Amino acid sequence: MAGDKKLAVVAIGGNALIRDRDHQTIADQYEAAVLTVQGIAEMIEAGWNVIVTHGNGPQMGYVLRRSELSIHEVAPVPMDYAGADLQGGLGYMFVRAFRNEFHRRGMAREPVAVVTLTLVDSKDPAFADPTKPIGSHMDEERAKALAARQGWTVKEDAGRGWRRVVPSPRPQSIIDYRVIAHLADAGFVVIACGGGGIPVVQDADGTLRGVEAVIDKDLSSSLLARAVGADLLVLATGVERVAIGFNTPRQRWLDRMTLAEARDYDAAEEFDKGSMGPKIKAMIEFLGGGGKSGLVTTPASLGRALRGETGTVLVP
Repeated sequence: MAGDKKLAVVAIGGNALIRDRDHQTIADQYEAAVLTVQGIAEMIEAGWNVIVTHGNGPQMGYVLRRSELSIHEVAPVPMDYAGADLQGGLGYMFVRAFRNEFHRRGMAREPVAVVTLTLVDSKDPAFADPTKPIGSHMDEERAKALAARQGWTVKEDAGRGWRRVVPSPRPQSIIDYRVIAHLADAGFVVIACGGGGIPVVQDADGTLRGVEAVIDKDLSSSLLARAVGADLLVLATGVERVAIGFNTPRQRWLDRMTLAEARDYDAAEEFDKGSMGPKIKAMIEFLGGGGKSGLVTTPASLGRALRGETGTVLVP
């Protein structure tokens, strides 16, 4: 294994593992992971070292709901421990999918999952204003009924239904980035920073303490990409390219976007705050912090996007 290859951070959304309401089981999610891994394996075959990050919004909702349903028998699962559980479970899912795909392609590569901690500020205003969607989409009546019964905060999510929302503080640093960088440099395919990382705060004496929150995985992926000196940040999503005026008569797909254009579009609120908006903000931070290139596309289109056949490329 050599450390002279270009390094990419590829961020996969938790929703990418759940195709629809009829495919939410663990087996269904594994099959979706297999399809996602195929595109990343093609990228690795093309000569990249890769760090894979992933979201866990829907899965976090499932874990917490199971905890709520069983609270009369067992103690509830704190949100930071739920995040750790999901890093292990989804990490295993991706590791197995990668091993099988590497075997199928005859590739001598090794995947590894790293339980990752992300530092947040205990005074972040997000703790007073929950905004991060978790769990599955619901109709308004069911969402509000669950909110009243469970003490949740629920909000409408970009025209796709209603979801529970929880605090989402801004990531300050990826605590384990040196370990992740070392493994990636050695040629391992690293699955890290799941769900944006397990949110922890640091007390005055330096002690780390987990908190009840989730972290935006795109912002954490951008932060990790900068920390490890990645050449490319890939934000995989549900569309092959970024559009301005999305779902309006003036919709226009973008093949390429400069940092200045991204800042202008973001300032003009061209991107939905619940979907593409956080991805563009993450790209702005990556490119503005010295990143060389960004790419937004679907997981299945990754190989084609790297050949310039689809996707939206972002440059400084």
